[in-house]
Amino acid sequence: FSAEQEAQALRKAMKGLGTDEDAIIDTLTKLNVSQRQQVLITYKSTIGRDLIEDLKSELSGNFERVIIGLMTPITMYDVHELRRALKGAGTDEGCLIEILASRTNEEIRRINENYKLQYGCSLEDDIVSDTSSLFRRVLVSLATGNRDEGTFVDEALAQQDAQCLYEAGEKKWGTDEVQFLSILCTRNRCHLLRVFDVYRVVANKDITESIKSEMSGDLEDALLAVVKCLRNKPAYFAERLYKSMKGLGTDDSTLIRVMVSRSEVDMLYIRREFLAMYGKSLYSFIKGDCSGDYRKVLLRLCGG
Repeated sequence: FSAEQEAQALRKAMKGLGTDEDAIIDTLTKLNVSQRQQVLITYKSTIGRDLIEDLKSELSGNFERVIIGLMTPITMYDVHELRRALKGAGTDEGCLIEILASRTNEEIRRINENYKLQYGCSLEDDIVSDTSSLFRRVLVSLATGNRDEGTFVDEALAQQDAQCLYEAGEKKWGTDEVQFLSILCTRNRCHLLRVFDVYRVVANKDITESIKSEMSGDLEDALLAVVKCLRNKPAYFAERLYKSMKGLGTDDSTLIRVMVSRSEVDMLYIRREFLAMYGKSLYSFIKGDCSGDYRKVLLRLCGG
């Protein structure tokens, strides 16, 4: 890997008449995120221009969004997406849920630090001013990044938690959503997986079915996302991708965000889950749903 060579290749792809999009795709998708950051710095020092500005002036639309996403450090990418979800036209609840439910404590901590540095206010303040009621409380809880990350399963507590969830939902008229929030957003993953097993016995149905019948709207979506991420994160992202492409029209924001943010994390597992869940490869789905350079770059990120 030579940052200088890649920087020159990118400059060449954008210089003169027309843009060589294929060269840009080839160069950027073969590098990892830290290599792309090195190219960014080298481009400025050897060519004296800002690579991001050059890319923005040469590219457009969804293709541009993917390329700029790839050039953004992972934490900053999450920060930008959260800010867009909160401060853009209308609130993108799906984006808030997806990022906050799926990131680790460490990732959330970095997101909080960078958000504050970038925008001069805390992520929590923006969540509070832009969302409401119990949905707001779930997001604030997740944005604290305070989940127990141990692996200890306390069997007595698991029984108690399952019973608690049952009594807060299925067993009573009306739902005590706060019980769901406090258990689902703070306990460690291994413990909760055990809680879900016990819950199935106690309530005679899966925890996800109970959440669906007891709650609605954004709150339901948020708690379902938490459960899905705890059980199988790649399957959660596979479902996000599927829903972004199935039916009429494409939810490009979600498609781009998942492809860019997971491309170096768990894309292989996401592909495997996608095929198992939907009987079609993620590759073929993207191929049928997108076109042009946008399709090319997404297929490259998908691989296989």
